[in-house]
Amino acid sequence: MADDTATEPTQPEAEGTGIPTTPKEEVAPVTSETAPAAPVAEASTPDAAEAAEATEPVATPEEVPEVETAAVPEPTAVEETEEDKESRPSVGDRPAITAPRDIGDVADDLSAEDFAAVIERTVFEFKEGDIVGGTVVRVDPDEVLVDIGYKAEGVIPSHELSIRNNVNPDEVVKEGEPIEALVLQMEDDQGRLVLSKKRAQYERAWGRIENVMNAGGTVSGPVIEVVKGGLIVDIGLRGFLPASLVDLRRVRDLAPFIGETIEAKVIELDKNRNNVVLSRRAHLEEAQAEQRQAFLSDLEPGDVRDGVVSSVVNFGAFVDLGGMDGLVHVSELSWQHVSHPSEIVTVGDKVQVRVLEVDRDRERISLSIRQTREDPWEEFIRDTDLGAILDGEVTKTVPFGAFIAVGEGVEGLVHVSEIALHHVESPELELSIGQQVRVKVTEIDADRRRVSLSIKQALPEWEERSTFSQRRQPSRPRRREFQREDEATEVPTFAADASLEAILEELKERGIGRK
Repeated sequence: MADDTATEPTQPEAEGTGIPTTPKEEVAPVTSETAPAAPVAEASTPDAAEAAEATEPVATPEEVPEVETAAVPEPTAVEETEEDKESRPSVGDRPAITAPRDIGDVADDLSAEDFAAVIERTVFEFKEGDIVGGTVVRVDPDEVLVDIGYKAEGVIPSHELSIRNNVNPDEVVKEGEPIEALVLQMEDDQGRLVLSKKRAQYERAWGRIENVMNAGGTVSGPVIEVVKGGLIVDIGLRGFLPASLVDLRRVRDLAPFIGETIEAKVIELDKNRNNVVLSRRAHLEEAQAEQRQAFLSDLEPGDVRDGVVSSVVNFGAFVDLGGMDGLVHVSELSWQHVSHPSEIVTVGDKVQVRVLEVDRDRERISLSIRQTREDPWEEFIRDTDLGAILDGEVTKTVPFGAFIAVGEGVEGLVHVSEIALHHVESPELELSIGQQVRVKVTEIDADRRRVSLSIKQALPEWEERSTFSQRRQPSRPRRREFQREDEATEVPTFAADASLEAILEELKERGIGRK
């Protein structure tokens, strides 16, 4: 008891200075034979006095610093605050934990600090949720064994190898290749360390995809599966691509996309629900927007381009120019009247168009097909003389006459009085739509783009009648009904007192009366 009393006053001084005091030395006789080891006890804790009362094997001085030194990292992990957890990198951003392979040369005589450092280099600590690195040592049909430098090999079940369903382990990993895996269980019911390759891949991919989405970039990967409503794309995790976002236009058959590597934008990301939604259409539209601007900058009104009819609508037709679609209005399809665009063009037709207008702000192009061809009206004026006889086709009848097509895009009017030699009450009684007729050009108005025609004047009967009328014209001029007095001709007079014989003789001489 005296020894215990002697050590109690000296303990505060030892805690404050860390230097052995005189009373401390008095404890040495209590440990008797262990006194030569007293200098090592200087590095011990303040509980050294209580340790002195224990038996010699328990109070070995060398064991005390080793235990304290090896336990130093543990308080740091336990006392980690929530702020520290939020500020530290996510699992997917941290490098894989690997077991130390070489601790270097170790001297025979080590100080306490050097010995603790050597122990620290050999410590391999990890926990569930960490990503560890190792080497594949065996590949079985249902699992893969991985050496991570732990006391036992880790096991990756076949369903934890890949995000693809029903995959063959031999297609995913090979024996001897390095691998990263996430720790699922430190010890299962069979005492095995359970790992997951696909979870590690998921964690790695998630941070990368999140950064890509924030930067507005794209991800790429092969299509691995067709599901209801879309496709599954391997981008390090299972990305869902809805069918409506696969292409610029709706795709009905998604099967041909299996195995194809596609590029898409990330439009939705929810890690809690493990949900990643992609859009290939958004990527294509963005790429096309750049191409459209470049295409529009090189396009000028008046340019003549080749294109393909991509669609036909009621008000015209859209033509693909190789970079953008332009609209040909129904009035610009042909020089002649068009009731519906399908009368002139069909989808897939190769056509030549002239650029009428380019709206770069609204990204719209107005085109014309008819202006790539010569104006039929100009051709008609150039090649047709007044009085020419032409073949035509009745296109329309109206109360005052009928319209006759005498060429592509050129129609003339036959007045009702010029339809037949006889009187015509209604053109419909004499002509029908599509009827072939011969007409004579009676008038051409170039400024108003109008042609007057005549059917009756193109008839042979009209020519004969005109010739007969010319033959019946009198050789001497007709007497005008009204003449001036000084122009009046002399009227023969007879003498009142002339005898009857004289009158008859005179009439005979003039050729009047009987001979």
